[in-house]
Amino acid sequence: MFDPGSVDLQGLLQQAQAMQDQLEQAQAALAARTVKGTAGGDLVEATLTGTGELVGLVIKPEACDPTDTESLADLIVAAVRDANHQAMALAQATMPQLPDLDL
Repeated sequence: MFDPGSVDLQGLLQQAQAMQDQLEQAQAALAARTVKGTAGGDLVEATLTGTGELVGLVIKPEACDPTDTESLADLIVAAVRDANHQAMALAQATMPQLPDLDL
């Protein structure tokens, strides 16, 4: 049976505060980093922060065909998607692992 008196509330609060501090540091580190995604053999390049914010988009002139804007749109979506996958991988590698709480 669970005995509420056996829980070290002070220790639990300290663990929670330490996890909060680690999370904030990881989020700040992610916001400061960027990743690039490309599509169409580097015709389109998207730059995202580690938190997933789109901060840059480069489109080479060869990608611009006025009669085929749909393909350009597809390349942009693919480049952003590629960068987003990289940002998620970076976030997963950067975020602290949650420890098991000793209750």
